[in-house]
Amino acid sequence: MNTKPLSATIRGIGLIGPGFDNWPQARAVLAGDTPWVPAATRIPNPGMLPPAERRRVGAVVKLALCAGMEAVDAAGADAAQLATVFASAGGDGANCHAICEALASDDRRISPTRFHNSVNNAASGYWGIATGAMATSTIISSYDGSLASGLIEAFGLTHELGQPVLLLVYDHPYPEPLAAARPVRDAFALALLLDPNGNESPRLQLGEFSHAAADTMSDTAMDAVRSGIPAARGLPLLALLAQGRSGVVVIDYLDDLRLELSLSA
Repeated sequence: MNTKPLSATIRGIGLIGPGFDNWPQARAVLAGDTPWVPAATRIPNPGMLPPAERRRVGAVVKLALCAGMEAVDAAGADAAQLATVFASAGGDGANCHAICEALASDDRRISPTRFHNSVNNAASGYWGIATGAMATSTIISSYDGSLASGLIEAFGLTHELGQPVLLLVYDHPYPEPLAAARPVRDAFALALLLDPNGNESPRLQLGEFSHAAADTMSDTAMDAVRSGIPAARGLPLLALLAQGRSGVVVIDYLDDLRLELSLSA
């Protein structure tokens, strides 16, 4: 039985969130080189999609696709050849809201576009349309632990296949009244291209499950982003990456269990 800890080189990073449009902007902030100016997340337009599909997709799909393509481009990889893991705490809340409104109205008909965008693998489907990818794709939804669940799945898949795997983690706020029951602070997307065969740094390793508290950000406003958006729970790890430092990070997973990650810079 192979008990060797799972690890992989991080070949590419994509990031979209409050106050930064991409990983280079976020890296400068997290490294302490540039002040963070809090601002609402700007939702990009995925130019890689054909015009007809681009008109149909919602904000959550745009987040996932654009962050994913940033990571792929940074690594110089071929998106069409990559297996993927998509992880989101709630999927497309705006589309869910629109369907609920339609069902509560006198005219309960739902458009085909609304219907096919309602499934949790919509982002994966549009990724395949945009990139031509036909490799394995897994979809994860684990509430506030979706990042940790996505990492576990991605590490397992990349070592099973012996090939790079692209992890995409993304969340977008629900409209009211759903937002009152499930508040999400803002939109956020993170993509990591993980390569089990890479020898260069940085290298990320799955650690043990832990009962320790999750790591936080020293800036209280930035930590509000971390705690207020499930996909942003990896900000302490991203800070280590931005600063070029090795270290151990604990991130949220289950109510009474966290996940430990080790980074070798």
